[in-house]
Amino acid sequence: MIGFPSTLSAYPTKSPPHFIPALFGDSRKMAAAPLYCVCRQSYDVSRFMIECDLCNDWFHGSCVQVEEHHAVDIDVYHCPNCEPQHGPSLMKKRNNWHRHDYTEQDDGTKPVQAGTSVFVKELQNRTFASGDEILQWMPGEQVTQRYLESHGWQYPIAVSNMEGLGLRLPQPSFSVKDVEQVVGGDKVIDVIDVARQADSKMKLKEFIKYYYKPHRPKVLNVISLEFSDTKMADQVVVPDVAQNMSWVENYWPDDSFFPKPFVQKYCLMGVKNSYTDFHIDFGGTSVWYHVLWGEKIFYMIKPTQANLALYEAWSSSPNQSEVFFGDKVDKCYKCVVQQGTTLLIPTGWIHAVLTSQDCMAFGGNFLHNLNIGMQLRCYEMERRLKTPDLFKFPYFEAICWYVAKNLLETLKELREDNCPPQTYLVEGVKALISPLKTWLKREVTEPTSEVPDHIRPNRLIKELTKEIRYLEVRSGPVKSQGSGGGQCPATLERVCPARQARRAARRLREQQERGPKVPSNLEILELHTREVLRRLEVGPLEEDPTFCPPVHGKFNMVSTASAAAAENPDTHLRLTLHNGRIIRDARRPGSSTASSPVKAESERSSVGQLKSRGEMKTESDQEQQHSTMGGEEKPGHLDEVATSQEPWWSSPSRCSPECREQHQRRVAGDKSPMDSQGNSSSEAWDNQGPLSLGALSHDASPEADNYQYCDPSMSPPLHPSKRHASNSPPVSNQATKGKRPKKGMATAKQRLGKILKMNRHNGVFV
Repeated sequence: MIGFPSTLSAYPTKSPPHFIPALFGDSRKMAAAPLYCVCRQSYDVSRFMIECDLCNDWFHGSCVQVEEHHAVDIDVYHCPNCEPQHGPSLMKKRNNWHRHDYTEQDDGTKPVQAGTSVFVKELQNRTFASGDEILQWMPGEQVTQRYLESHGWQYPIAVSNMEGLGLRLPQPSFSVKDVEQVVGGDKVIDVIDVARQADSKMKLKEFIKYYYKPHRPKVLNVISLEFSDTKMADQVVVPDVAQNMSWVENYWPDDSFFPKPFVQKYCLMGVKNSYTDFHIDFGGTSVWYHVLWGEKIFYMIKPTQANLALYEAWSSSPNQSEVFFGDKVDKCYKCVVQQGTTLLIPTGWIHAVLTSQDCMAFGGNFLHNLNIGMQLRCYEMERRLKTPDLFKFPYFEAICWYVAKNLLETLKELREDNCPPQTYLVEGVKALISPLKTWLKREVTEPTSEVPDHIRPNRLIKELTKEIRYLEVRSGPVKSQGSGGGQCPATLERVCPARQARRAARRLREQQERGPKVPSNLEILELHTREVLRRLEVGPLEEDPTFCPPVHGKFNMVSTASAAAAENPDTHLRLTLHNGRIIRDARRPGSSTASSPVKAESERSSVGQLKSRGEMKTESDQEQQHSTMGGEEKPGHLDEVATSQEPWWSSPSRCSPECREQHQRRVAGDKSPMDSQGNSSSEAWDNQGPLSLGALSHDASPEADNYQYCDPSMSPPLHPSKRHASNSPPVSNQATKGKRPKKGMATAKQRLGKILKMNRHNGVFV
């Protein structure tokens, strides 16, 4: 019996004891897991194992010299311990040469399946349309990004001499043995058993040993050896056109949370009669191939709407391997790629590949801007066909978000320069918006997300839609430059050189934003405002220890950013207000309001005296006062130190004449006085004249009385005589979490805006 470690569902019914707990991390049973194989080691999910049909013990294939692709040919396996007594293992009997399961009886009723030896012979005898009808033979120096953006890329391109492509490869004498030396023989690679069209894993040195056998028992093909992480990567340089147009090379950020996809450097080693059935490269990627030695035959089909629909239906059919897809379309082209030829296949082309003789080729995949719509369609087709992640482009959705962000910047730059974008860019952005919306909605139901952290998806989609709408509705549109003629982006760069400077400035600004940034005074003020408002919602004791030290005791002591700024001698704030009082005034060196250690010490001593007499308000008193004032309170009162037994607005000595007059009326019992205009007391309070800075603090200097304070945000938010609402707003943070603030409840940004407005009109902060 055979074990397949790659997936849980692939394991046979008789799996190793304690296999399930070992896979999912049950520490108790893992500790008691038995030992297997002649090496007496515990179970390893990454290693292929086979079970003896006599003693039912499990053995590593590498320990008993049984390869994974050979194990399928064994009918009854005898381990080394049972073989001396019961004889060698029994092999399956071949009954046909045209079915993937060669043990089926050949009764002549079942059709030929793709990849079998009968299929390959029939394929070589078929007649196809000539590849010259679709191939564009071009010199290497002409295949550039500028050419493709100007003329479009709809058909495969063939280059007979790689000079001018920027492609660098090993010499044609480079052999599969050399691949083993530079890559490493212990590297595990994916190998396709062509006759069964099944994938298996083996070490590279085992494949090299198979390759040099005089008689090969089966046809094996290697098409997915990506070597970017090996020494061979230094010997291969991809074509310039693939490097310059690649999304991964141009748009993938270095600080991305997702690992960078490596799909640009593949080594393909195939023996004669290797066959890969019809497919579209993952994610609709374009492909470059170069045959170092040998020969390959491509069977190619145009990616028309009808052909793509037929391909999807064929791929999902249960008898896919029994139907040659080339017979279902109007035309299938045969393209022979000989030694030294480079082939570039555009997005979406459906193709099959036959290796007519032993061959080594190099190739790579890349996404680009020319056919974004087709790439997205191919990706969505893969999702509908439930293609395994192993055979899909790595982090396809993530790269699309990065590209969308960069295309938005490009459209903005072109609009600023009054340069019309090329047609393929506009059509690509249009095709990109809808999938982005779909992926964003899918995040709610699917656990995995490929939206990069530093991208605001909703805003990005909105701005992209806005740019497209601008291009569609603007009056007197200029003819767009697109495929088939016109200027390419490289030309536009020379026409609008200011765009390069703005792009460089934007990149520099982004780098600076990522680096360490010293907060400005305005940012400190904003943080302070948000912290005070947060305390107003969650209560005086529910503090965030990351912002300020935790409060110990019943009293809410001073621990805010404003107090820290006042004690910091290096601060650039020239005037600091706290709880309606001037605690620092550095505008005039001789001002009596400038903070000093002596004054700070006297204030701290007064606080201690108030605490000892029990005259400082406790939290319950503050909460009771908060409820009697309608649930609203001036920012800063939750973290104040009681430097006075009454608020500044109720002290006649600290109020303006108008304020003092209203205070006297309240003391006299006038609960709803009317002013000269017929307003109630609360309205009169809001309409009163501006308070001077002298009304803010009795310690202010005489010169400070000349500075007028006109913003009402520093006045009490609610008239003391006004009754509290019957249904006060909830204080709990959970009650208001995720909801918009109720009418009349100012947000942190609104209150900070009032402070900034005061700065502009009155010059309080200098």
